[in-house]
Amino acid sequence: MPHDDTRDGPTVASAPHPTGRDLEVVSVSKSYGGPDVVQDLAFTLGHGEFLTLLGPSGSGKTTTLLMVAGFERPTTGDIRVGGRSVVNEPPQRRNFGIVFQSYALFPHMTVLENVEFPLRMRGVAKRARGAPALEMLEKVGLSGFQNRKPRELSGGQQQRVALARALVFEPDALLLDEPLGALDKRLREAMQIEIKAIQQRVGISVLYVTHDQEEAMVMSDRIAIMREGRIVQLGAPKDLYKHPETPFVASFLGETNLLPCGVVEDGAYGKVTFADGSSGVAARPRRDPGDGGGPWLVSVRPEQVRVLTPEDRLDTTIDGVVKDCTFVGSYVRVTILACGQEVVVKGDETISAWAETGRRVRVGWRRDDAQILRAD
Repeated sequence: MPHDDTRDGPTVASAPHPTGRDLEVVSVSKSYGGPDVVQDLAFTLGHGEFLTLLGPSGSGKTTTLLMVAGFERPTTGDIRVGGRSVVNEPPQRRNFGIVFQSYALFPHMTVLENVEFPLRMRGVAKRARGAPALEMLEKVGLSGFQNRKPRELSGGQQQRVALARALVFEPDALLLDEPLGALDKRLREAMQIEIKAIQQRVGISVLYVTHDQEEAMVMSDRIAIMREGRIVQLGAPKDLYKHPETPFVASFLGETNLLPCGVVEDGAYGKVTFADGSSGVAARPRRDPGDGGGPWLVSVRPEQVRVLTPEDRLDTTIDGVVKDCTFVGSYVRVTILACGQEVVVKGDETISAWAETGRRVRVGWRRDDAQILRAD
């Protein structure tokens, strides 16, 4: 442990201020001697933006964050802050705040001493460390906790101490790697809102890593969905959910029905035909999927599928038989056998009235609620 220097040293502002410098990842790849675990990755984290790397285990998201932080070196490519390359700089010179799933608080230190620690390591005089550390504790909602030890705090409170410690020295960006993974569901949901609120109060840019789709949707300004070391789609949560570009994105970011179909192209929409001979209309991909034909799929979210009366008319209608009905709490989930496979419908409790096992039903959806995708 370094000696606690009480001499005069550099002072810091009483509260962090955003630097306004973008973080750029430029054509970055990473290999450990075999196939690339990250492949030609490129994105920009804008000033004050909350950007999440979302993907399954092994998709390369944590490796990407470690390269940004400086704990791993890219095999190729560059990492820039404010236009200046930092790829050759060690972690301590990159000016990033970092929080991992294990908060790594010092158990023998008080909360205040933990938050002051980064300032101490930067040579800030003892008398100049207290004010910014106390102000940061106030920002994360821990005023009055400064004299407690980590063992006296709840998991959520320890999380906020880790955030305060990562923010107190005015970093260019905050890097968070699965920080809520050790918390139970209720606390995790509360901390999602809390972290987003803290980020907005402080005005810091955040690069966040998670495999939890709901977490990414709640917290992010933009989401980069990763698969096998690549970003397969990047955009605002609502846009990714409503306009996925691949079946992987459609099924990974929430639940969707993927129905094999034939397609006749027609402007912004296509006429689709299903295995049982029924037909309908669905939106074509916003991004050109490239040369070649199918096979094709229609993606439609369960909450967009409606049960129809004989008088109802929608762009796409199919006939099916109810397989089962499950009450999930906030919604009812019905599985229908149609088009040679299972089609899921989600709605409120009123749909239970018709969802009797074995009952024949007609379901359908509007053309703007369905997306034509090329099969993976």
